[in-house]
Amino acid sequence: MKPTDFAEHLTTFLTTWQKNQRNANPNTIHSYRDAFKLLLKYCSEERKTPPERITMATLSEEVIKGFLIWLETERKCSISTRNQRLAAIHSFFRYAQTEEPAGLFYFQKIMAIPVKKTGKPVVEGLSPEAMKLLLEQPDRNNPRGRRDLTLMSTLYDSGARVQELIDVRVGDVFLSTPAVIALTGKGNKTRRVPLM
Repeated sequence: MKPTDFAEHLTTFLTTWQKNQRNANPNTIHSYRDAFKLLLKYCSEERKTPPERITMATLSEEVIKGFLIWLETERKCSISTRNQRLAAIHSFFRYAQTEEPAGLFYFQKIMAIPVKKTGKPVVEGLSPEAMKLLLEQPDRNNPRGRRDLTLMSTLYDSGARVQELIDVRVGDVFLSTPAVIALTGKGNKTRRVPLM
């Protein structure tokens, strides 16, 4: 069976373009891959179109909207998860429009599907008493406890994400006055954060 245009574009998008052209984080590539796994499942189960028969023409605006509804109703995905899946699809069709200009009008209809608004949850901070209690938990008399206290203090002090702290190397910590830690976040963007 001859590969479809969708199969060729999706393979290049996930294996080459995201990595080489966009310099995407491996986690982003995995997330996009998972979004398309779900899209293939939707097409196969709900639309009775097996993956090997899906073409760029098959993926109409109607199909993508149906997929998003299916995510929310059948899979019980949250709005933020639905929006993340849509972001992967938007990214793919932005790529596809440069590879297959004949489908530009149809691709732009898909890219015009809006994300759903979602309320931002208010994240309550810890009270000084709660933070003090939390920082008293590690046993400072053994190396593991001192390590845990250092990690917890650094997370609290810097506002770092856990992955950012995991990625810190010795050369990213500057203890001369003023003490600073270099954190590399999403999109490989580095920021310097003062430490108390």
